[in-house]
Amino acid sequence: MSPALRWGILGAGAIAATVTPDITGSPGSTLTAVAARDLGRAQGFAAAHGATRAYGSYQELVDDPEVDVVYIATTHAQHHEHALLALEAGKPVLVEKAFALNAAQGDEIVAAARRAQLFCMEAMWMRFNPLVRHAVELAHSGAIGDIVGVQGDLSRRFDYDPAGRLFDPAAGGGALLDLGVYPVTLAWLVLGRPDSIAATGSLAPTGVDATAALQWGYRDGRFAQLHSSAIAASPHTGLIIGTDGWLRLESRIHCPTALTVHTAGAEQVIADPHPGSGYDLEIAEVERCLGAGELQSPVVPLEDTLAILATIDEARRQLGVRYPAEEA
Repeated sequence: MSPALRWGILGAGAIAATVTPDITGSPGSTLTAVAARDLGRAQGFAAAHGATRAYGSYQELVDDPEVDVVYIATTHAQHHEHALLALEAGKPVLVEKAFALNAAQGDEIVAAARRAQLFCMEAMWMRFNPLVRHAVELAHSGAIGDIVGVQGDLSRRFDYDPAGRLFDPAAGGGALLDLGVYPVTLAWLVLGRPDSIAATGSLAPTGVDATAALQWGYRDGRFAQLHSSAIAASPHTGLIIGTDGWLRLESRIHCPTALTVHTAGAEQVIADPHPGSGYDLEIAEVERCLGAGELQSPVVPLEDTLAILATIDEARRQLGVRYPAEEA
């Protein structure tokens, strides 16, 4: 049996705290180190989650010879810098979604990983969800006829805080990168690259997108209608529409607990309440890829990650959202 994969985590915030139990819960992984800009915060996180080392700088963590892989769990605007830091230190990376602020930054991360021959993957856990995968397989199999379109929504109301992660441009805030990436991913998995993108929405006082509504068009008439908001809640639905029926991801589009399959005169509900937080499947894939010497996952191909970022770039361009890092 191979030794457990030794993880280092860059960032000690909420997403790191959410994902870490699925790292430590895997028999193939162990948490070795965590780093934060504040050593005390890193030490508190390490004590809470069983890490053996805590660092007050990210460089110290990526230089640790006993760290096998680094999970980048900082804010969107830091992913580019921190992924490059880890790759330059010779460490494979799992980069929290969204992979980078934009496709140009994403290209640089992927290029660095390929130069160094190191594994790199976006932590798009939705792609590993069994019900999402089954829905996409059914759609492609013709189970509901020819696909007409996809409708997807993920919205949540956050209290407005100009310095908060969701609304701060310097942190890469906005609904699209934080929430909209999930409906966009579902549409991409079912329909592929759109031929046209039209975006509308509203901006927060800080200039990031508070709400974004995307209409994707295809030359053959298919469509996608995708919505995300950081100022209003929603049912979080995902719907795949065919000529002979429809598929609906129940509860939440990115981590559904049931899939309704509706065809003429019949309806079936497939339940799969996945145990835990749902991140275990992406952790297992990192373990598998590194064990097999694979540099990317076939479930989350880097080409898709970059292309999806490019569609979000275009939507942000139409909405008028630019980040400070893009002004240089």
